[in-house]
Amino acid sequence: MAHEANLVNITLPASGDLSTKQYYIVAVNSSGQAAVCGDGAMAAGVLQNKPSAAGRSSTVAVSGITKVIAAGIIAPGAKIASDNAGKATTATTGEYVIGIALNTANTAASDVFPILLLPQGPTA
Repeated sequence: MAHEANLVNITLPASGDLSTKQYYIVAVNSSGQAAVCGDGAMAAGVLQNKPSAAGRSSTVAVSGITKVIAAGIIAPGAKIASDNAGKATTATTGEYVIGIALNTANTAASDVFPILLLPQGPTA
């Protein structure tokens, strides 16, 4: 069961319609807006709301335990990175880690599960 705890959030303008991207990993683009994170890229956090247009306020969790959408199977304790669509995946060499999986069982694609936001930079 996914849960959240002790979230610290920031507010950024949305880069576009993110209404279908709640619990996706987001980055800050070159305009200072929240945008869906790319494959293994440095992330700002996890989108908590559903901004429906560019410039609308997006709430981004940057610390704590948050829900996130899985790209596929992720084992408990795995280091988490973004895939090319902003979904959580197991980090591989050179990818930026945003957190650690807290799920109690393996996930499947599109499952919502909890992670501890713990940015660590790129994996070695």
